[in-house]
Amino acid sequence: MFRWAPGRLFWKLVLAHWTSMLLSIAGMSTYLQITNQRLPPPEELTRIGGVPVVPVVSGLLAIAGGGLILAWYLSRPLQHLRWALREVAKGHFETRVQPLMGKRSDEIVDLAQDFDRMAAQLQLLTESRKVLLHDISHELRSPLTRIQAAIGLLRQEPGQSEAMVQRIGRESERLDELIEALLVLHRLEASESTPCGERVDIIELLQSIAEDADFEARSASKTVSIEAPTQFVAAVRGELIYRAFENVIRNAVKFSPGGSTVEIRCRTSDDGETLETLVRDRGPGVPEHLLEAIFQPFTRLPGHDAVHGSGLGLAIARRAMEMHGGSVVARLRDGGGLEVLLTLPGRREP
Repeated sequence: MFRWAPGRLFWKLVLAHWTSMLLSIAGMSTYLQITNQRLPPPEELTRIGGVPVVPVVSGLLAIAGGGLILAWYLSRPLQHLRWALREVAKGHFETRVQPLMGKRSDEIVDLAQDFDRMAAQLQLLTESRKVLLHDISHELRSPLTRIQAAIGLLRQEPGQSEAMVQRIGRESERLDELIEALLVLHRLEASESTPCGERVDIIELLQSIAEDADFEARSASKTVSIEAPTQFVAAVRGELIYRAFENVIRNAVKFSPGGSTVEIRCRTSDDGETLETLVRDRGPGVPEHLLEAIFQPFTRLPGHDAVHGSGLGLAIARRAMEMHGGSVVARLRDGGGLEVLLTLPGRREP
């Protein structure tokens, strides 16, 4: 709830008001000194309709002067803000207004700084949307191109119908997975906050994901192990949190070499209010300068173009965790590989 409190601009206006009154008194005193007169008794003051002329005129002049200065002081930065708003409305998100404010320091400058932050965020979002749309068009075009190629070969060589149908089926599945991931990412990006979710035992959820991942990984001579406390209950949207953990764990399994183990280590913070989950693999790792970029949609690492995937898994994981007040960060593992730390706030059951 908004609570008003007097700020710098408020006190400047109060100071301007008192300055006008002091100027009025000073003007009257100066007039008396110049004319070598003393303050006449009230009955001797020049009056118009019962109103003393000199005090009123001096007061009006002081107020007019102070008002003009105050009007200029307030209107000039507001004109800058108005200009900036018009520029942003035209799509010029690079517009910045705080440098035009000079050395002044008050609530209007704070408003200008907030405006600049808003413009910078809009610029970032607009640029990221453009990149995302370009990447989406590329990702959708690739399987469609392969489907069209398979249909063309099927028409030329009907004898290869079984192989071509299988290829069309695989590409259709990839398209379906990509579209589903895009819809999930869109829902996450469109959500400003997380609605109150159901109470979920995160440890039980992680055990289920690890069990399924281990079963699938054994066909490639890989294993998945997990160490976790007995329970950690949090009010979350279970489907989104499940996707977040599953995407990170399956990503680790995908890039791990045969004969290796993906380790999942869970612990609670000292106050018991946050669950920290570390997923570690022995894969090829990520160049250090790309540790943050891998959480952007459709990021492709050098040498991994042939790896099947939509390129949206880690982006969905980070957005889902951030919606719940958590975070996801990646770092290089000692001895090779990658480790991803997921933190999720919640409340443990007693």
